[in-house]
Amino acid sequence: MDRIENGLVAVVKQDCETCVLIEPVLAHLAANGMSVYSQDNPGFPGSVTDVRDDRELETSFNLEIETVPTVVRMENGIETGRVVGWVRDEWRDFTGISDLGEDLPGFRPGCGSKSVEPGVAEELAVRFGDLPIVSRRIEVGPLEDEIEACFERDWSDGLPVVPPTPTRVYRMLQGTTRAPDEVIGIIPPDLAPCTVEKVAINAVMAGCKPEYLPVVLAAVEAALIEEFCMHGLLCTTMFAGPMVVVNGPMARRIGMNSRENALGQGNRANATIGRALQLVIRNVGGGKPGGIDRACLGNPGKYTFCFAEDEEGSNWDSLSVERGFSPETSTVTLFAGDGVQAVADQKSREPVSLARTFAACLRIVDHPKMVMAGDAFLIVTPEHERVFHDAGWSKARLKDELDELLMIPGDEIVAGAGGIAEGVPAKMAGKSWPKFRPGGLNIVRAGGGAGMFSAVIGGWAASGEIGSIPVTKEITE
Repeated sequence: MDRIENGLVAVVKQDCETCVLIEPVLAHLAANGMSVYSQDNPGFPGSVTDVRDDRELETSFNLEIETVPTVVRMENGIETGRVVGWVRDEWRDFTGISDLGEDLPGFRPGCGSKSVEPGVAEELAVRFGDLPIVSRRIEVGPLEDEIEACFERDWSDGLPVVPPTPTRVYRMLQGTTRAPDEVIGIIPPDLAPCTVEKVAINAVMAGCKPEYLPVVLAAVEAALIEEFCMHGLLCTTMFAGPMVVVNGPMARRIGMNSRENALGQGNRANATIGRALQLVIRNVGGGKPGGIDRACLGNPGKYTFCFAEDEEGSNWDSLSVERGFSPETSTVTLFAGDGVQAVADQKSREPVSLARTFAACLRIVDHPKMVMAGDAFLIVTPEHERVFHDAGWSKARLKDELDELLMIPGDEIVAGAGGIAEGVPAKMAGKSWPKFRPGGLNIVRAGGGAGMFSAVIGGWAASGEIGSIPVTKEITE
């Protein structure tokens, strides 16, 4: 862009009736030293002898032109005023020419600048702005398919990813006020520093919208909390991967699904937020299957496992409130979870009966003879929650009942009992043992309003102090 220190600068386009209408005014001002920049045709206005070519829109971007025609006054390289559209009296006051546009109508609205057309502003910011993106640019050949290029460079989880072009990354970064170069932590297993920008790149690849970025950032930060043990979760040969539960106003604002099919496909926010976390671990931290990721089988949730709790319909305190946050605070909670185990009970109408069903299904987490090993999440759907609510049971009352029902006689779970070699040491016989460590069973409400089904999400059999515990992080915007 030509640096304009002093004088008037007009930005116009031929595809604007008002710009065409005021061509005599533009010619008069240009003859007296005004610079004219045309966004679409350097031959317009034809009566101006020296029209500057702004088809690249650099001048329009740097002058922040939103409407044409616009005339800007520059003094010592600084803007000191502008007029927009055509208002004859304003132009006369602005230029000091009392008879300017005498033969023209008194007012005509301007047209939208080409620099603010959909998608163009971000492109211009990448090309001409003070773009903070510092990640290495990778050139793709003109005949190379961008999606296939991502596969070939091993950036994918096995599904196609969205190519992270500078424009897409710039657009993603608009979802947060945090600085792109802010280091949010060290990603295992390679212990690579991870910036907000790196998270944004992977959020693009996952298919996120910019408004999801604060949730993704919080999920990544939660995964790096020591108690969650992300490195160990990668290394284990067991099934588990990060499950993300989102609470608070943010979940509703970005349209997350907490109801029908909440644990399944079909919702962009649910699908892409969880996927973005996994891609950060893969692409920044190097946690790839067959490398440090040693899962014997894994589970489909290692593509993405993310949903919101149904707080609006619930009669119980939400997960985040139980964990010490206010209902107005948005949070993510990470859990080292396995796949989804169905709980189908369509006959229980009394809380004790339904609690016994829940206990029987929870008993088999990891193995029916394992105790105080893996944590678990119990996802209670509205019809099942109603059974407890109608009987006056709080969530705490249900947990107390389950704790009692899940006290398991040691004689049943020692190695060899029931003809099963797996089991606890013989010294644990003779007394009862809790299935879960204190605080190891978490309950949230989610799911559709029809269907007396709930679900158990078993945890990594290394829960507690020796492995991973659920962690919660506030979402900051």
